[in-house]
Amino acid sequence: MSDSLNAPLAATGSAAGSGTPAPADRRPKLLLVDDEPANLQVLRHVLQDDYRLLFARDGQKALELARTEAPALILLDIMMPGLSGLDVCRVLKSQPATRQTPVIFVTALADTRDETEGFDAGAVDYIAKPVSPPVVRARVRTHLSLVRAEELRETRLQIVQRLGRAAEYKDNETGWHVVRMSHYSQLLALAAGWSAQEADDLLHAAPMHDIGKLGIPDAILQKPGPLDEAEWTVMRTHPAIGAEILGEHTGGLLGMARRIALAHHEKWDGSGYPEGLAGDSIPIEARIVAIADVFDALTSIRPYKPAWPVEQAVEHLRAQAGRHFDPALVELFVSVLPKVVEVRERFLEEA
Repeated sequence: MSDSLNAPLAATGSAAGSGTPAPADRRPKLLLVDDEPANLQVLRHVLQDDYRLLFARDGQKALELARTEAPALILLDIMMPGLSGLDVCRVLKSQPATRQTPVIFVTALADTRDETEGFDAGAVDYIAKPVSPPVVRARVRTHLSLVRAEELRETRLQIVQRLGRAAEYKDNETGWHVVRMSHYSQLLALAAGWSAQEADDLLHAAPMHDIGKLGIPDAILQKPGPLDEAEWTVMRTHPAIGAEILGEHTGGLLGMARRIALAHHEKWDGSGYPEGLAGDSIPIEARIVAIADVFDALTSIRPYKPAWPVEQAVEHLRAQAGRHFDPALVELFVSVLPKVVEVRERFLEEA
């Protein structure tokens, strides 16, 4: 068995005879772990055409390579001397740098109890020995596609958050305002019976509520005194601008963000803008964000006012229930006020 099974395989050197660097090998990197060289050789033949391969013949080497080489996926034997595959998997899942790396056990252990123990340790799948090449390829493709989907989701969330921050800079708002009001929105959504996933989407969509202010002239946004009627006419266009920036979406995070951006200045009694919607015709996510946004603005220091006490802000919300705000949501907001205050105090030093 070649010693190359104990070291990373990587594309190095120059293109043959050209004197120029070889193109980077962008194939996903896999870590294969087994104390039996013959088993590693089998996996090598199955996977080497499509992936960059790393090899380890013991648990300690596997942990070292997982930490230093950041493989996209690990194929891990269970029965090894020293650290077992279960031990290795538990360590991987306990460390931030490797916690998200999917682990597939490749093992002769086929008992249901063994599988349960493996899944409890953090594995995402099992492949039975002797391995079937089509099964190995299919399982690896499936779990790498899930990794890619999660990476795309995280990238999308970061883009949404960065756009929200861009609007804050334009409006001279602090970044902590949208952090607080987004968490308030999440708490209120949960109190209203939303699922954890739906409330999490709202947490990430809420920072986009004022994205339309990117289209408002600085002279209006940053005017130190009150706006005149003509300036207010321009200012009231920012919900429609925000909706245009976010685009048409039938659902998902951006669809929710668009509905919030367009409707968060609508009022329960129909006196808001831009469309004069009333009551339940206002999207519920926009009604939630309106309460969270106003509460945080009232309880935060602004150039034109001191921070209101929480009790005074709550009195205002209740006074405006049925006029500005959905009255049922106001009462739900009050019911989770202790959690709201915890969020506020967590970021209070930046208020």
